[in-house]
This record gives sequence, structure tokens and C-alpha cells, in this order.
Amino acid sequence: MQRPPLTLRNHLFHPGQRIAVAVSGGADSVALLRRLLDERPTLGFALSVVHVHHGIREAADEDAAFVGGLAATHDLPFHLCRTDAPAAAAALHETLEEAARNLRYAFFRLLMAKGEADAVATAHTLDDQAETVLHKLLRGAWTEGLSGIHPVLTLEPGSILRPFLDNTHAAVEAWLVHLQQPWREDATNQDLAHTRNRIRWELLPLLRTFNPQIAAQLARLASISADEEAYWQIELDRFLPGLLLPGRPTRGGGRSSSTHPEEETVAIEHSRLREMHPAVARRVLRAAARRLGTRLSFDHTEQLLAMAGPNSPRPGKFDLPGGITVERSLREIRLTRASTLPMPGPEHAFVIPGEVRAPEYGVCLLAESAATTAGTLRPWKPGDRVTLRYSRGPKKVAEVLDRLHIVGAARKNWPVVESEGKIVWMRGAEVEAPGFRFTAQPLPE
Repeated sequence: MQRPPLTLRNHLFHPGQRIAVAVSGGADSVALLRRLLDERPTLGFALSVVHVHHGIREAADEDAAFVGGLAATHDLPFHLCRTDAPAAAAALHETLEEAARNLRYAFFRLLMAKGEADAVATAHTLDDQAETVLHKLLRGAWTEGLSGIHPVLTLEPGSILRPFLDNTHAAVEAWLVHLQQPWREDATNQDLAHTRNRIRWELLPLLRTFNPQIAAQLARLASISADEEAYWQIELDRFLPGLLLPGRPTRGGGRSSSTHPEEETVAIEHSRLREMHPAVARRVLRAAARRLGTRLSFDHTEQLLAMAGPNSPRPGKFDLPGGITVERSLREIRLTRASTLPMPGPEHAFVIPGEVRAPEYGVCLLAESAATTAGTLRPWKPGDRVTLRYSRGPKKVAEVLDRLHIVGAARKNWPVVESEGKIVWMRGAEVEAPGFRFTAQPLPE
């Protein structure tokens, strides 16, 4: 009996598109490659295979050989990247999972920057979506976290596509068995020391005893949350400029900035907060905190809302994580980022054109320019401004990091390149820097 093919979100593709399929060797990614091969004549895209060797497991060499052989069998270009995720995790104080993901996506960006692909397709399934939603729910996520894995992730200069989100892992394996297509098993997926594996092997099976369709229900919750967030982001972009006030009020009616360039203040009149529905007020307060590089927990958000109440004692003051101080004046609630900053990462001076290797930032940067000049790879500093491509003028690097949703430890030492007093490169952003061209690569072995 012919087994029906796995569901593919065909609308994510268009004729002539160059798709690099991220294949780890596991069942999901192997099935995605086989399914895309089936659809290639109909949808008219070009395929290649990309595999990232993270340097974590002993079997990683065998995985890479398996994926390379699969690509050769179907006469597809093969892009292999060898990285050292444990070393990157130690240098950047990240978890191994975070470091591996960052290195993987850096290589995806490189492929697209070099014109090898227009998009990268990954094999996230409905089960992955359910696990992600549960994981974030357990960690206390807001609705943006519950939106889970998005079908399309814009990743300049291309995108990451997730066309397999409607398929369960069980259906994937059954389809591969029907095709007599082998795959590789990753032993670390059974390790219950990892929270995600405990969710997969302990929590989800328990929830299925209450609702056999729990994975599908969680995936629907993710879709609803994603739509809610998209709507609210449009609304916030519309009314935030008239609500959030920079600096502190002056006697003449204006606003003054701190004399410390590394200090930044955002304020909002508490009378305006009281007029808002709590759903709106919470989002406004969280947006204000993101401007200063921190994310509010639910308890801190409620504390700020209470501070805006008419019966709140005046003046009020408390501290938030990330060096943020909250004050209540007669008219405003002010959030101020402290002037004391964490120890900055090192600076790397180099000659452009040239190459700079910076393991502290997990990057090897190839720099090209029309004329020889000096460059410095360093962590961004408060007050730095950068001109993005297609923008009308320079923007604060802090605002660009907000847009990129960079928070926590990663934000503190986000790398930029300065040349002749200007920021000419910034990780994750398209910088308008005439005469310069940068290519970020994973760190070589």
C-alpha cells in the first residue's frame, strides 16, 4: 500500500529559489531532504545539502560522512562546516546548545552571504513545536515565547524555512521506513539530563494520557500566539513613540539626558499607564525595559503596574536585574540603566582588507575594503550609533539590539567593527558602510 507523502508547506518556496537543506543525519532532516527532492520538479527550486559538525560527539564524523554520502547519492552540492561548539560555549559563557545553535546559524548566514543559497530549510516538526512551547511555558514565557518555532525566520541576508511543522516525528519515521531510507540516531537525544529530552520522553507522554492530540493543541497555541504578537508589534510601533520619554524632565519643560554616556533613562507618565488596559500597560512597560537591555518577569511587571497606581507611596524606588533602577516621581515612572557595566570583552585591532579571529565572540571575520585602513573588532558601547542599510540615518546600537531581540549575556558583548570612528559592521545587522564588505565565518579548527 502506498503511504501518503509527508505534508510540506509549499507556499514557503518559489521557482528559481536556491534551498540549502540542513541535514543532521537524523530522521526528520533526512525525510525533509527526500520530500524536497520529490517536490523539486513541481516547485522548481535548486537544492543543496548543508551539515554542521559541532565537535561534540564521537559519532559526529560518521554523521558527516553519512550526510555527505546522501548528498552524493542524489547528486547535490554538499556544504560541510566543522566547528568546536564546546570551546565556543566556554569562551562565550553559553550553554552547549546555545553555542551550537549560534555556530550553526552563523554558517547558514555565511552560505547565504556568499550566494550559495537564498534560504536554508530546517526539519522542525510538530513535536518540536510542542516541546518548544512546553519548554518556554515551564520557564515562564510570555505570549511571544509561546509562539514557539516560526515557519519563516528572517536571517539577513536570507531566511530560515520550516516547512515540516505539520508532521509528527512518528509519521516521519514511518514514511522513511516505507521508503527504505536509513537515517542516523543521535544518542544524546535519550539523555534525560537535558530538559528538552525530559519533556519529550516524560512530560509529553504523560500529557497524551489526558489528551492524545496534545502536540497538535500546543502547535495551535503557538500559531495563535504568533498572530497575537504580530498584531501587538504593529500597535506598539504605532503608539510607543508618543508614550516613552527619554531622559528626565527639566524646569523649562524639556527633557535632559544623563551626563554619563553609558547611562540611559526611559520614562512614562503613570497617569497614562493607569488609563490603559492591563494588557496594553504590560506591553508598554516591557517595551520600555527592552530599550534598556533587559526583559521583565511577570512579577516585576506587576510591581511596576502597582507603582503606577494612585495609592502607590511616593517616591518609590527598586532595582531590576541587569542594573536597571526604577523610580516613581510625582508624574513619572523612570527606568534607568546603571552606569556600572560588566567587564567588556577584548578589542582586536586588525588591518582591512584582512581577517580577524575572535573566539571570545565566536566569529572569524573576513574584511574587504577599497583602500587599506585600520579596524577594531570590539563589544558595542552605550552611545554607539550605526547606520543600517535602507535607513534614513544613524540609530543607536541599543535600539538595533532591541529589534534583533538580543538580551542577557549575549547583549553585553555584542560585537561591532569600528573604522575611522564609524561602526562599519555589526553582527546580525545590515550596516550601510560604502567601500566595506564583511563575511562572518565559523571559527576554523
